[in-house]
Amino acid sequence: MTCRLPAAALAAALFAALAGCAHAPSAPEPPASQPAQAGRRFWQGRLALQVESEPPQSYAASFTLSGTPEAGELHLTSPVGSTLALMRWQPGQASLQQGAQTETYASLQDMTARATGAPLPVAALFSWLRGHPQASADWHADLSRVAEGRLYARRLQPLPTAQLKVVFEP
Repeated sequence: MTCRLPAAALAAALFAALAGCAHAPSAPEPPASQPAQAGRRFWQGRLALQVESEPPQSYAASFTLSGTPEAGELHLTSPVGSTLALMRWQPGQASLQQGAQTETYASLQDMTARATGAPLPVAALFSWLRGHPQASADWHADLSRVAEGRLYARRLQPLPTAQLKVVFEP
């Protein structure tokens, strides 16, 4: 059975994470099978998303991102390590789990749009985190500080505009 969760529930959970404390909890180590450098398939850090909708929405959480743009997982946690959301995707399906509630979607784009109010560039994020430019239909990334573990991306069109800030372990 699929349950519909309002985006406001995710927003409240992510906002609470931002208010908690400044240090991210330790994330699990990447699986031993994951390459460590150029083919890297695991990242961890903190992210913040602002969607300039009416009313404006802000999200923040610690994250672990693993897999590939085709099949992977984005785990969002609070500063004390509680799971806020777990996003999983594979060809033809994506799921968002919050607590005991799971909602399924036809695609990763559909899932992130429903959860946050703006489709997130998760597929492009894999390249961006490696410092490689990748075209994204609506997002423009500033990769100038990726070597320092910082990434900034902005979505100007279509509305609502949004900005994504990621701090990660390079």
